[in-house]
Amino acid sequence: MNKIKRILGIAWLFMAVIVAYYGIAALGIPKFASGKQEDFVFASIICFVLLPIVVIGLLIFGKYSLQGEYDDDKN
Repeated sequence: MNKIKRILGIAWLFMAVIVAYYGIAALGIPKFASGKQEDFVFASIICFVLLPIVVIGLLIFGKYSLQGEYDDDKN
């Protein structure tokens, strides 16, 4: 079970990279470039509020999983 947790740690790190790329490439840059005020507000909220929370959370979870913080036999 511990090996599965470590493998999933890699998956969480990979997912953080994908979410960051998708958030910036699909939700951030096109909305900033549209020129509409409602798109600018949406892109600002996504890029500066939600995206950092999600990506940092995934990175921390993946890091701790790879370090073995969630292992069953830890004392």
